[in-house]
Amino acid sequence: MKQQISSPALAQPNGHFSQATVADAKGRLLFISGMTARAADGTITGVGNIELQTRQVCENLKAACEAAGGSLKDICRVDVYVRNIEHFDIIHKVRREYFESPVPASTMVEVAKMVKPDYLIEISAIAVLAD
Repeated sequence: MKQQISSPALAQPNGHFSQATVADAKGRLLFISGMTARAADGTITGVGNIELQTRQVCENLKAACEAAGGSLKDICRVDVYVRNIEHFDIIHKVRREYFESPVPASTMVEVAKMVKPDYLIEISAIAVLAD
C-alpha cells in the first residue's frame, strides 16, 4: 500500500525515516493528532526519560491506528516535536522497533515548550488505511 522513495540526488536519511513515501490513495486517510507520553489512565509515562516517553507515544500511535482499523504499517508521515534534539539517536532507536520498512516520511524539530512541562516528545501522523 505504501512505498519508500529515495533518490540518489538526495542525501541518505540520518535517522529511521524515508526521504518520501508514496501511498495508494484508494484507502481512507487517518489524521492522528499529536500524541504525547500520556498513558490511557492520563498519567505521564517516563517523566525525564526520552526512551520511555517515545515508547509510550508509539504505543499511542499504534492504538489510534488500530482503533481506525489499521496498524503502524499504514502510517506514511510523522511530524515529531522534541524538547531536546540531542535525543535524536534514542528516539530513532525506539522508532526502529515500531516502524518497519517502508518507513514513514518524517520531520523532527526542537521546540521550546509543550502543553505540559514533563512532555519530552510529541508525534502527529498521517496514515492511509485500506478499505
